[in-house]
Amino acid sequence: MNEIRVEHIPVLLDEAVSGLVTTADGIYVDATFGRGSHSQAILNQLGPHGRLIAFDKDLEAVAYAKQVFSHDKRFLIFHCSFAQMQASLDTLQVFGKVNGILFDLGVSSPQIDDPKRGFSFTREGRLDMRMDTTKGLDAMTWIATVREEDLADVLWKYGEEKFSRRIARAIVNARQEQPIETTTQLGEIIKFAMPGISHDKHPATRSFQAIRIAINQELTELESALDQALEALIIGGRLALISFHSLEDRMVKQFIRHHEKGEDLPRGLPVKGVHFNSRLKAIGKPIKPGMKETNLNPRARSAILRIAEKLS
Repeated sequence: MNEIRVEHIPVLLDEAVSGLVTTADGIYVDATFGRGSHSQAILNQLGPHGRLIAFDKDLEAVAYAKQVFSHDKRFLIFHCSFAQMQASLDTLQVFGKVNGILFDLGVSSPQIDDPKRGFSFTREGRLDMRMDTTKGLDAMTWIATVREEDLADVLWKYGEEKFSRRIARAIVNARQEQPIETTTQLGEIIKFAMPGISHDKHPATRSFQAIRIAINQELTELESALDQALEALIIGGRLALISFHSLEDRMVKQFIRHHEKGEDLPRGLPVKGVHFNSRLKAIGKPIKPGMKETNLNPRARSAILRIAEKLS
């Protein structure tokens, strides 16, 4: 096999790994392998008896992992969503025994930068947007068949796009004229559907994000994976979660807060300010990239890292 070369700049690498790894002989999970930068940094902190289990839906990421990490017997990768974490860890008999789990959410740079993957409106490519190209509807098929009302709801819910209904109408009208097959074609339809106002970013940014999230069921899978991750950890195990947009971060923040709060005590008890049966505690404050990192990697600007530790 020819060597696979990719350029990928990890975000908040040192902060995430230092907050995650608490013992060199532990079992760790990289729930979003990508191109392995976080995995390599975790392995660098582990001893000979440590173990790292990775997940990725993307066949290209899995192929990269098997080529580059095959020499390291401490490493294993599953080609599946992190929503299948429990089933996968059960096969290894390590569910409930994990010391730390890392999530680096969203789409990876190699996926964005490869035109044939269809994630970017700035690069001409077939409308695909699937992280796992072996299953599910691609964006082209979904755009061709989705009801106008459902499309508008997706753009509003997942893209927080205030012109969602105007854009959905324009897309449906355009597909009646000819099939919408490429990223730039869709991007132009969205651009011309927007009112004539100045934009800080490309008018299609929110819509592409929304369609991608819907195609890959990202928030549904994240909700399931967070519940599984909590149960996968040992007491004292750590969660490290890097988010890139408000919907992901809101879900992560609410998950941590919910399990920090624990159960509500009955009214009238002479106890105040006590958390009953808390399962998590936040470690430090949310971490954002510094100016040096964002100057080197503009895609890091929206990243937020949250770390939590399992209490019970």
